Amino acid sequence: MGDLENLTERQAREVEYHKEFAKQVAEQSPEVNFYDVVSSPRRRWWNGYWAMYSYLRNCPLQGKRVLIVGCGFGKDALRIARLGAEVYAFDISLESLNLAKESAKQQSLKIDFQMMTAEKLLYDSDFFDYILCNDILHHIDISVSMKEIKRVAKKDAIFMANEIYSHSITNAIRHSSIVEKKLYPMMQAFVYQSKKPYITKDEKKMSEKDILQVSEQLKKILLKKYYNFLVTRIFPDKFHFLNMLDKVLLTMLYPFQSYLAGRIFLVGTIEKQ
Repeated sequence: MGDLENLTERQAREVEYHKEFAKQVAEQSPEVNFYDVVSSPRRRWWNGYWAMYSYLRNCPLQGKRVLIVGCGFGKDALRIARLGAEVYAFDISLESLNLAKESAKQQSLKIDFQMMTAEKLLYDSDFFDYILCNDILHHIDISVSMKEIKRVAKKDAIFMANEIYSHSITNAIRHSSIVEKKLYPMMQAFVYQSKKPYITKDEKKMSEKDILQVSEQLKKILLKKYYNFLVTRIFPDKFHFLNMLDKVLLTMLYPFQSYLAGRIFLVGTIEKQ
């Protein structure tokens, strides 16, 4: 397992936050139907995370090297390993990695877990067939990390990102005085189903400029879909029927999706000389 040296202040805060958060996760009961998102024939088409796995299920992953960027507690690493891929996963948090390794051991899954930052990858160049970023790009230095991702990816490797997102216009509304001081505190517990949601001090939602920055490192965009108009803003994502209506409404507002959405799923091929 790698070593972390010369962390930035932001990275150090992420490490400290996850030391405490890992303790909470360790006390939680195992997730029910953990592999449903991988194996269930009934797909949740309205959900960005499920859309990512619907795409992955149709990829020829058997024996392919897949990198999980910022793997956290290893959920995606375990799920993708079950799909037959050769999985490599890293995170900045030792405590998170320890839980991920224990889960893999319990399920007899061989996964290469290492500790490192996304801004300084320890892998060889031209190594990976697939790169997966699930709710991690908004935690890291996108410019530096995408250059590293591009370095370790093979030519025409598949890159996937499923990220929380907010156009700069809607983000300005979200952080306006009345929303920040009045509406958000009132709705936080209901929307996130917790008085202390899993939000670190330095994370910020991906903006349209961030998406452009990522897209510039891709040779071709294969898929771009938007999700969560009112979901996770006005109501939580646990109500399936409301989630369906939300996705239908966002689809009907197609010309304005990039302004209204709260999540984006992006797939492309890595640009390399």
